[in-house]
Amino acid sequence: MASIALTERGAGQAGQLAREWIETPSLIVTSPFQRTRQTAAPTIARFPGVPVETWNIAEFTYLQPARWNGTAAADRRPHVERYWTAADPDHCDGEGAESFAGFLRRVEGTLAHLAALPPAVLVYLFGHGQFIQAARSIATETGLDDRARMRAFWRDGAPPVVANAERVGLHWQGDCWACAPALAA
Repeated sequence: MASIALTERGAGQAGQLAREWIETPSLIVTSPFQRTRQTAAPTIARFPGVPVETWNIAEFTYLQPARWNGTAAADRRPHVERYWTAADPDHCDGEGAESFAGFLRRVEGTLAHLAALPPAVLVYLFGHGQFIQAARSIATETGLDDRARMRAFWRDGAPPVVANAERVGLHWQGDCWACAPALAA
């Protein structure tokens, strides 16, 4: 998954996104995945001299890659449905997979890292849909335990979608996160 390249459509979206940024960021962050670095590339080019860092904000891998990579979605579907229906946040499917609780701790760690930055720091973070969705959930659905968060995360049999090149704004307000008004995709 980490080596999947950006599609032609994704490259177009990345270029459009780079043109839409209004403010110069203090920092640009990407995941280690190739497609995320490629999505960030036009923004990095637009803001030369801005530091770029790679953080562990990779996509959530809940199925064991060695067993499931290269299989058809129809073959994975019963296992995916069992995983989300059981809503066991501590379950790990095997080597290379991550439990939902572990995923949440990783997202919380990223949010804590961002919150610890000086107040005037603007960060453009290029991540993945499930990671961004989890960050938004942690910011807006406070008071949920891991099982409730997992159940809320998987809605109507499909994960909530954060669209490709969608800008999701989160702002640290001294002691909690708040979502910014909707940003254009």
